[in-house]
Amino acid sequence: MIPLLSPSVPLQGGSGGVIEPLVTLALTVLIVAGFWKTFEKAGEPGWAAIIPIYNTYILIKIGGNAWWWLLLLFIPVINVFALAKISIDVAGKFGKGILFGLGLTFLSFIFYPLLGFGDSQYQDTTRLG
Repeated sequence: MIPLLSPSVPLQGGSGGVIEPLVTLALTVLIVAGFWKTFEKAGEPGWAAIIPIYNTYILIKIGGNAWWWLLLLFIPVINVFALAKISIDVAGKFGKGILFGLGLTFLSFIFYPLLGFGDSQYQDTTRLG
């Protein structure tokens, strides 16, 4: 009988050892750059994009939500819906629709650079003056 899995056959290829970290690093840099430019467009400091929980608070603030939405992100299952609502609100502040907001939620490595480097402008309707 021939064994299905031989101990000498690796389950993962060994050639991805260098490529995978480089792709991860590139995606991380892309997301941070997109966040940075998005924050600057909204009148917030760009460096806030690299501070872990503070950047989420700033996104909540950009979207016009109350600070306690940050607490909802720590509750399992509810956090997915809260993040979707926050992202939709951020997209709305830049003149984008619900589908773009869902793109910010689920494909952030594509949509935050589009938002940050694109030609959309921040439209804060809560500020008077």
